[in-house]
Order: sequence, then structure tokens, then C-alpha cells
Amino acid sequence: MPRLDGALERLQHWDARLCERSNRWLHFRPLLQCTRLVSWLGNGIFWYALMLALLARAPRENALPVLHMLFVGVVCTAAYKMLKKGTLRPRPYQSLAGVEPGAAALDTFSFPSGHTLHAVAFTLVTLAYWPWLASLLVPFTLLTAASRVVLGLHYPSDVLAGALIGASVALASLAIA
Repeated sequence: MPRLDGALERLQHWDARLCERSNRWLHFRPLLQCTRLVSWLGNGIFWYALMLALLARAPRENALPVLHMLFVGVVCTAAYKMLKKGTLRPRPYQSLAGVEPGAAALDTFSFPSGHTLHAVAFTLVTLAYWPWLASLLVPFTLLTAASRVVLGLHYPSDVLAGALIGASVALASLAIA
């Protein structure tokens, strides 16, 4: 067990250092504004707008895929809320002296990143139906994930966990769809 403890300590150290280094980018005003915008859009606004646009484009053909996206969103929200209440991990700006919050948090706890979880899940489901949207969705998803660390709202491990959970939910839903 000492090896595992040492590995976990190194991982936590790496997580904190990367979070502190990423958060320093907030001193560049254009980057602060960009990450705040991406994070705000990732609150759900971008995804709901995308669903509405897809429905407006072809209501009959896109209704079932959009319902699939909504279903995945509900499952992701349930998983996210359960994990947040179970882990109770404080946000980096609450526990690391060198990290400042770059935006207001939507809730109290850090693990996992709900923005990243939903972005990955929605991206994977959307691309299964409309692969031509990859050039828009993949960069937005990556920016969403990065913004959460830069803004001091999540550790890199929160983002990675969110991405893994979101991918798992999306891929499971696609397997049964």
C-alpha cells in the first residue's frame, strides 16, 4: 500500500501544480474573457441552442437524435449530482493559495467537472448523428475542459474524470440506441 499512497500523493501534487500554473493565464485579460465566455456557453446554453438549431433544420429527422441528446443530458446530470454529493471535493480556489476564481462556480464542489462531462457526452452523441459538426464541437469541448482549470474551478483530474464519465454515458447510450 505504501506504493499506492506514494502514487496518489504524486498525482495530487501534479494536479495542484498544473491547476496553479493554468490559473496564472487569467492575468491575460483576453484569455480571461474568452474562458469566461466558453464556460458560460458550456453551462448548457451552447448545447440547448445546438439542439434547437438541429430541430429547426429538420424537425422530423432530428427529433429522435435530439431526444437521445436530452436523455444523455439527464443521465449525465444525475451521475454528476450523485458524485458531487459523494466526494465533496473543494474547488481549487478554495484549497490552493495560488489559485484565484476566474468565474462564479455553479455549485460548491469540484469533482467531477460537469461542464466537461456534458460537453464530451453531447459531442459524442451529436457526432454519431452529424459527424460534419466535428470541426465545431471538438474544439468547443476542448476549450470548455481547459477553461474549467484555467478559471480555478476544477483540478485537471476533475476534468479528466468528467470526460471519462461523459464518454462512458454517451458510448453506452449509443450502444443501446
